[in-house]
Amino acid sequence: MTWNNKNNDPKELGENPKSDWEAQFENIWRGINKKPKNFLNRHSKPIFAYSSAALLIAWAGSGVYIVDQGNRGVETRFGAYQATTMPGPHWHLPFPIEDVSIVNVEQQRFIEIGYKTGGRQLGSGSDLPESLMLTRDENIISVRLAIQYQIKDARDYLFNVKNAEATLKQVTESIERGVIGKNNMDFILTEGRSQIATAIKDQVQEAMDQYQTGLRIASVNLQDAQPPEEVQNAFEDAIRAREDKQRLINEAEAYANEVIPKARGAAARLIQEAEAYEAQVVARATGETQRFDQLLVEYEKAPRITRKRLYLEAKEKLYSNTNKVIVAVENGNNMFYMPIDSMHKNGDQNVGTPNLNSIAQIEKAAQTDARKPVHASTIRSSRSRL
Repeated sequence: MTWNNKNNDPKELGENPKSDWEAQFENIWRGINKKPKNFLNRHSKPIFAYSSAALLIAWAGSGVYIVDQGNRGVETRFGAYQATTMPGPHWHLPFPIEDVSIVNVEQQRFIEIGYKTGGRQLGSGSDLPESLMLTRDENIISVRLAIQYQIKDARDYLFNVKNAEATLKQVTESIERGVIGKNNMDFILTEGRSQIATAIKDQVQEAMDQYQTGLRIASVNLQDAQPPEEVQNAFEDAIRAREDKQRLINEAEAYANEVIPKARGAAARLIQEAEAYEAQVVARATGETQRFDQLLVEYEKAPRITRKRLYLEAKEKLYSNTNKVIVAVENGNNMFYMPIDSMHKNGDQNVGTPNLNSIAQIEKAAQTDARKPVHASTIRSSRSRL
């Protein structure tokens, strides 16, 4: 640019003259600014169409969602319930028309009543107000309860109650107080724990079904049931005394279980012995009766011989226990030697028909002096010589 006119000279006008590179930069910048405007002027309609289509596709794609295993999807249209979807991919009208809430129906949830997580804290005032309850026998007891539950209906869980967990806790506290108030303190602290937990579970589930909360009670655990801290020591003494009582009862029952079977065994043995003795006596009496009947038959056939035989057998039985043998000879002074040992031995070993002549001779000698006994072995030795 030339400055021939003095009136146009920047120095005379009070302006600083621009260098050549600045002027060139301004020209380039003006060209760059003109290109987008010209491009927009030429392509404004296609760009708007493409942008709108892309935004519409992105908006429609935002309605795609996936429900994981163990979950349920609850679709709402303008806040109203529309449908419940199962696990898998799904699509709904995008926001703000429809929305979806994912609910985990397999998760195990817990609430604690009467205590906080971490267990029971020692010290005065550690019992929460909600844990103190009155029993039927007007004793105060501190009860700690844990409830495990699941969501069984996602729609009821989201729409029927504002806060299902808070409702469950309040209902459980009310039912728990009612159940505890119907039982004595000793029953609650000893054998009644499982029965009380079962009763609370059944009643809480019934109430939740009436409210249509969509909850299923899995279990109710009676974590702890004890008197308040102020009377804990005295109650422990009472518990120990009760345990000692039960221990003594168990020992007595064990002793009874040990002695009674022995006594029953001894009684059974005596009964068996008595029955055996009875059978023996009856059998012996029956045998004697049969023997007497047989003798009667023989006696009727030969009375004299049978009478004689019975007489000899009776004398043999009478003299069997003596070792003396006396032989009386009328008008005689001779001494006879008799081998008594041999006679006993022969009498025990030999069995035969008696020699009636020898027996008659001995009895004839015995009749001479009835006061002098004749040993039975003499009779047996006479029989053995037949």
